[in-house]
Amino acid sequence: MKFASYNIQFGVGLDGIFDPKRIIENIKDADVIALQEVTRNWASNGGVDLVEQITALLPDFHWVYGPACDVHRSYERIADRFVDRRAQFGNMILSRWPILANRMLLLPRARTYDKLNLQRAASEAVIAAPGGPIRIYSVHLDHVSPSERIAQIRYLKDRAFDFVAEGGALTGAAEFGLDEVPLPEDFVIMGDFNMVPDSPEYIEMVGLEDYFYGRPARHGQVVDALARAGRLTPASYSWIDHRNHAARKHLDYCFLSPGLAPKLVDALVDVDAVGSDHFPVHVDIDW
Repeated sequence: MKFASYNIQFGVGLDGIFDPKRIIENIKDADVIALQEVTRNWASNGGVDLVEQITALLPDFHWVYGPACDVHRSYERIADRFVDRRAQFGNMILSRWPILANRMLLLPRARTYDKLNLQRAASEAVIAAPGGPIRIYSVHLDHVSPSERIAQIRYLKDRAFDFVAEGGALTGAAEFGLDEVPLPEDFVIMGDFNMVPDSPEYIEMVGLEDYFYGRPARHGQVVDALARAGRLTPASYSWIDHRNHAARKHLDYCFLSPGLAPKLVDALVDVDAVGSDHFPVHVDIDW
């Protein structure tokens, strides 16, 4: 199974050009795709509906979209009724196989007074993969405050590890004539975490490293696919400042549930992609 995660920055690349087609070119071979900064009626790209454009470019994929931030932008009266236009900013998950259930997990946030802070979320999907159902999360954490990121990570990990006990999006579905949704143990968490390796937030995610054993897969801690594949080095990066290309950071990750760690085949960051100020993360798992 091939996974890809990409913060697409409203569809605007390092060159300032809006071009969703080249974004899709870099990830179209994946089986499951997690996208962040997917917008509708957002000023940064002229107010286009990126959900519509992306799904048109990937017509053979199932998809869900979760607008973590949704605010009024404009309205007009058409045929004797009001039609609102909402400015939306959120995450998307696309899959070659049906998406059986979806939740939008709103992450903790606090008001800011001099920096942008908008509602962030993790989109959760249960996918009917050929090897059995699996959970996918498309995540975008706060970009300003390490403390807020730590709170968001704790909330996210609680949802991921307590998923079976909590029952996901729906249980007892037969009462409404629906199929019961499976509750898979294994999961993949992908996205833009706005944290650098070995930061306090990163350690909150994967745990402290032992001087001898490193970070073995264990319950309660997720596994960094890039690190396990030997692809996370001091020179690694997944983001470039479009104003200064010498400024680079590693901000994007794919984390695996402990049970998936032995099934990891490879992971890498495609630094040749130019469709965003971030780069897509690709992970292959023997599922």
